[in-house]
Amino acid sequence: MDGEVTVVTNPYVNVRITSSLSSFENRRRFNKRITIAELKMLLEMNVGVPASSMDLEIFSTTDRFLQKIDNDEALFGSYPVDDECRIHVIDRSGGQTSELFDDSKVEKFELSDEAYEQRKESVRSFLKKQNLGRFNEEEAAKKKAELTIREEQQKAAAEAISVGSRCKVEVPGQPTKLGTVMYVGTTEFKSGHWVGVKYDEPLGKHNGTVQGKQYFECQDKYGAFVKPLNMTVGDFPEEDYGLDEI
Repeated sequence: MDGEVTVVTNPYVNVRITSSLSSFENRRRFNKRITIAELKMLLEMNVGVPASSMDLEIFSTTDRFLQKIDNDEALFGSYPVDDECRIHVIDRSGGQTSELFDDSKVEKFELSDEAYEQRKESVRSFLKKQNLGRFNEEEAAKKKAELTIREEQQKAAAEAISVGSRCKVEVPGQPTKLGTVMYVGTTEFKSGHWVGVKYDEPLGKHNGTVQGKQYFECQDKYGAFVKPLNMTVGDFPEEDYGLDEI
């Protein structure tokens, strides 16, 4: 009919959920036509609080307390629920957060490597059938060869670097840094060839000591180890930062 106005409301509402058991907040979508008793059953699976021991409170989108939700037979939509309002679940059973997340008393399922190897629907079985990952011998051999070549290149680059040389370090994703070579060779903390550098500025990670072993000496936060191919040796004079100016 002319002049008739039809108001259409969304039967669903997106709410934020918090509980007295946890500091976490999550979001769920509920039908406004469900009863509060049905809502509690859904929330029990969400927050772990028994529906029979659950008190509910509703807060506005700005977290202002609105009212308690205390009529199990009422429809959820009969309360002032809007998108992004918050439903707070209070546990009256005396449960503790530590008990909820403590798995020390849960019996663990353990499977031996031999038994796992016999399973036909496991991830390992799938990788084998598809020749993926470490089960792709050709790809694994190719990667191993690439690593060997790369390490030979790193070794050759290291042999051309001498302690005391000035250098420029360029590591992808990091700013370019200038410094002095303090150490060249292998290390105990990681395989391969490394160059120990004392930076001109405190842009490093340590003082030349890594995992209790001293490779060189410098001020804390001035030292770092980089791969030989990430640096260039040359005439890079130390920059004057104007510290002596008045």
